[in-house]
Amino acid sequence: MNPPVSKVREAKLEFYRKKGKIHAKAVQGRFNSLRWAMVWLSQVVFYGACWLPWTTEAGTRQAILFDIVDEKFYLFDLVLWPQDALLLAVVLILAATALFFTTAIAGRLFCGFACPQTVYTSIFVWIEARIEGDHLARLRLDQSPMSARKLLIKSVKHGIWALVAAWTAISFVGYFTPIRALLPAIVGLRTGPWETFWLLFYASFTYLQAGLAREAVCQHMCPYSRFQGVMIDPDTANVAYDVKRGEPRGALRQAGDKGDCIDCGICVQVCPTGIDIRDGLQYQCIDCGLCADACDEVMDRIGAQRGLIRFMSERELAGQGRAAPAWSRPRTLVYVGLLLVFAALGVWTLNERVLLRVEVHRDRGALMQETSAGRIENSYTLKLINMEETTRQFRIGVSGLPGLRIEGAGEFTVGPGQVQSVTLTLSSPFEGMPSGVQPIVFETVALHDASLAVREKGTFILPFR
Repeated sequence: MNPPVSKVREAKLEFYRKKGKIHAKAVQGRFNSLRWAMVWLSQVVFYGACWLPWTTEAGTRQAILFDIVDEKFYLFDLVLWPQDALLLAVVLILAATALFFTTAIAGRLFCGFACPQTVYTSIFVWIEARIEGDHLARLRLDQSPMSARKLLIKSVKHGIWALVAAWTAISFVGYFTPIRALLPAIVGLRTGPWETFWLLFYASFTYLQAGLAREAVCQHMCPYSRFQGVMIDPDTANVAYDVKRGEPRGALRQAGDKGDCIDCGICVQVCPTGIDIRDGLQYQCIDCGLCADACDEVMDRIGAQRGLIRFMSERELAGQGRAAPAWSRPRTLVYVGLLLVFAALGVWTLNERVLLRVEVHRDRGALMQETSAGRIENSYTLKLINMEETTRQFRIGVSGLPGLRIEGAGEFTVGPGQVQSVTLTLSSPFEGMPSGVQPIVFETVALHDASLAVREKGTFILPFR
């Protein structure tokens, strides 16, 4: 029997479950300790690395700096130029492959412990708990009507959130504009348009994502959760509920007719994304392990064995034995092979970098001219790019035509990390030479290391006969 038309019209299609704001219960345990260790490690590196100074021959600069204006990336003693973009591609491929490998081994481990969304949400929730109280106090405060006390508490919380978000934005922009110059510019309202944009954008982004959106990012916005299934197999370990041991559930655990799960619901209360791990593997789960920590506490209290909720594979969950070791699984072997190949490629590319680049440009204002000595001269502009952080001297030589020589100086000094334009005049005898455009070669050699040499092709124009 078909339902009435009026009922059909009243039906609503919901694209996601509306749960309201999640106030997760705080929990202690090994996984929570590991998460906070990652929070501390990542933030010490992020907030601190932009302040590290580095002294070179050219002076003291920031140790890690993406200098977009001068088109350089400083990484301690290493200086990368746009010509080294292949190294960036290799690093990105290595990072993606390492993420896939981690997922194949232990699911969304990155999401639960190292993802910036997880890290900053943890920081913002910690601030919220210090100001508003535990999860129950926060829930009562949210449900209470607006009052002077509630307005004061919320204002203090959001003010501290805004300060953390602002300092995060300053640290981020400090990797592109030297942070010791950025801070006075911010105080004096002298930041450039792009600096101002990224300061506002990154601060707002951090504030909204970690303070307001929180679990909604993992539930509805993160694309990684949607395609993680293609990177796991029956031997991948994920946080899971041991159904055979836990069922049937019961409020009172009685030997013989009840499982170990007492249906306390604490695994749901501590979940930052608000799911029930007992319903099986869900895309919202970030494998943070907090439900395992909470369940272990309960098992300790009732005298049961820990591990009712733990990292385990689908094979183990189905009672088919332990997961196969990583070295025997084709998927993980492929990822390891890719990691080794691209790591080797990165090391080879880094070792084979040419620290001298030369660009040859003919003088377009005058094709050639004849001197009183009966020689033909051509003018050129050479750009010498010293990609080292040390002043170097270079000698330029030419070949390709009999009697071809450089008129004037042929040795030049280039400062550390500088691009220097030099003007060269080449001359060739007129008599007995071919006519027209002739190929020649410029060879630039470093005086400190003869193996550091660059050969560039050019042309020399002689009169047409």
